[in-house]
Amino acid sequence: MQWIIFMLLLFISSVEMLTQNRWKKQASASLLENCTGCVLCSEDNGCITCHHRLFLLIWRDGIRQYGMCVHTCPPGYFGVRGLEVNRCTKCRSPSCESCFSRDFCMKCKDKFYLYKGQCFRQCPPGTAAQPGTRECQETCEPGPWSEWSACTHESRTCGCKWGVETRVREVPEAAREERTACPALQETRRCRMKKHCPGGEHHSA
Repeated sequence: MQWIIFMLLLFISSVEMLTQNRWKKQASASLLENCTGCVLCSEDNGCITCHHRLFLLIWRDGIRQYGMCVHTCPPGYFGVRGLEVNRCTKCRSPSCESCFSRDFCMKCKDKFYLYKGQCFRQCPPGTAAQPGTRECQETCEPGPWSEWSACTHESRTCGCKWGVETRVREVPEAAREERTACPALQETRRCRMKKHCPGGEHHSA
């Protein structure tokens, strides 16, 4: 009876050792995969320091955090080079796809527009959305309209029934330098002309 119990305990011990060895192999393989480019690597937390050309990317999974060494920081992060370690730092705004610093966005995610380093669902007042670049461009406030010009037709001011007259408005110098989006700066409309020119000359319309 004791011999049977001894053999049973030996069998259970062998199974436990086999299971532990298998787990250690899996953990080692996973560790090697996560430690690519690492100088120091933790079995629990992945990379701790990276080779000097790489960036350390840290992300959280519940209460645990993991490190990985990458050549380029992923979307939503920007790279900060330091004396001891280069880090991927997360952009503060969740709507920012890439940023220059923590608070200055350079490109927004879909359905957002970029304006002065911030992302907006709708462009602020005084700006217009540019779908091609997904940016908000400032609109300019032109000066007042000029008086309507003389009514002309092919550079003549008489001799026809109908002509056109034009008025314009100026753009402030600052808006011209910044190439802001401006509303219409010129308008034309039909106008009646004098059919008879001075001297009795007559042109039919």
